[in-house]
Amino acid sequence: MPHTKDELPDALYGAAQVRELDARLIAAGTPGFELMQRAAHATWRALVRQWPSATELTVLAGHGNNAGDGYLVAAMAQRAGWQVRVLAVGDPQRLQGDAALAHSEALAEGVAVQGWQAHSELRGVILDALLGTGLSGDVREPYLSAIKAINASGLPVTAVDIPSGLCADTGHVLGGAVQADLTVTFIGLKLGLFTGDAADHIGSLLFNDLQASADIYRDIPGIAQRLNPANLPKLTARRPTSHKGRFGHVLLIGGDHGFGGAILLSTESALRSGAGMVSLATRPEHVPAALTRVPEVMTLGTSSANQLMGLLEKVSTLVIGPGLGQASWGRALLSAAANAPLPQVWDADALNLLASGFVQLPKDCVITPHPGEAARLLGISTAEVQADRPAAARALSKKYAATVTLKGAGTLIAHPDGRLALCHQGHPAMATAGLGDVLAGLTGALLAQGMQSFDAARLAVWLHANAGAQQGKLGRGLAASDLIPAIRQLLEEQAPCLK
Repeated sequence: MPHTKDELPDALYGAAQVRELDARLIAAGTPGFELMQRAAHATWRALVRQWPSATELTVLAGHGNNAGDGYLVAAMAQRAGWQVRVLAVGDPQRLQGDAALAHSEALAEGVAVQGWQAHSELRGVILDALLGTGLSGDVREPYLSAIKAINASGLPVTAVDIPSGLCADTGHVLGGAVQADLTVTFIGLKLGLFTGDAADHIGSLLFNDLQASADIYRDIPGIAQRLNPANLPKLTARRPTSHKGRFGHVLLIGGDHGFGGAILLSTESALRSGAGMVSLATRPEHVPAALTRVPEVMTLGTSSANQLMGLLEKVSTLVIGPGLGQASWGRALLSAAANAPLPQVWDADALNLLASGFVQLPKDCVITPHPGEAARLLGISTAEVQADRPAAARALSKKYAATVTLKGAGTLIAHPDGRLALCHQGHPAMATAGLGDVLAGLTGALLAQGMQSFDAARLAVWLHANAGAQQGKLGRGLAASDLIPAIRQLLEEQAPCLK
């Protein structure tokens, strides 16, 4: 049975790994054409469930195995009494092996197959069977024009395995990509379905393993793990005799003139995410606002780095960067933090100063760049980061020997040892200022409560994204502070204080 979006497997694969899984299935005794039939049946069932009143299908087919799936779906629709046409963008004469057999079956069922033209009319439900996971370079003509025609049609679209033009490894659009309403993918989940541009193209996602046994997946663990409640790291339950000294002391540093709100958001987030004690070092002018908003926090008006020295000896975790600025005040405080032997979260201007070469990152840090900050840290363009987000996250973790949270659609968490996690939850309403400040404070609070950096980053990202999804249901106008009570609630549901 295919999986719903909430029941997807955890392992995420690259295109080459999925091809290896496919080859293993065949080597284990399942003929390739039978696998193609299983994929076609899964696609047909999903399509009919999605549009139960539909009676017409237009298949756009290329010349690979993806096209073979499309021809078999066309044959099924023909047998079901639908009006069916295949518009062959790839020359059917180039079809080989199982795809050629699928083409022959469609013809035997009486499916009308004609060459695609720029003026070809699209009708009913469209099935995208143009390009599969093997695409590497940009889409070329006539496929690019066919993709544009699909997107301009306004008709419902189902993509076979992956929307044509979307890179299976990175989620980057390769010159142009189909915008599907439904994507049915097979054997292994592709990493590119969950990050980069993917969310704008896949629509609803269904997965079918084509009856692959667990043995098929053995020794191919995937290149990333999709975060879900079942595999999240958890905070331990608190004993009845618990006290504040057992759950860490977070110091948050930032809030130069004009940027006081950012560090206050981080501070409130850390406080509400379970840190035992929270201190704030910020401009003296911001102390009254901090005392008003978070009276539980010990706030130090800080004019120079010397004032931090005594406090740095008392705390267990640092969060630095929100509202820090890049002027002399922020630079001095960052230098002091960089010399403190403590677990740390660096965000915002701390990352910009790190990219400039002003300071060195201490050990056991979590850095939380958005794509622009990641580009500066790597010395490349933002477009290059977005073109291969997994590679960028891994490169950052190796360069800085840190756990990296690369924010954006399909947030990635990378560890220097090669582990990579992905969170695809969230909501478009989260496209607003201040959410990164909330994430930084949350991550710091989890570190303070004893989590290792990779675990803290993964749990923080999941809580943050799902709180955003929950609050985003109310629509536009989401404020970053709206996430904080939702995070607290999700954290208690995921890891209750008491057993």
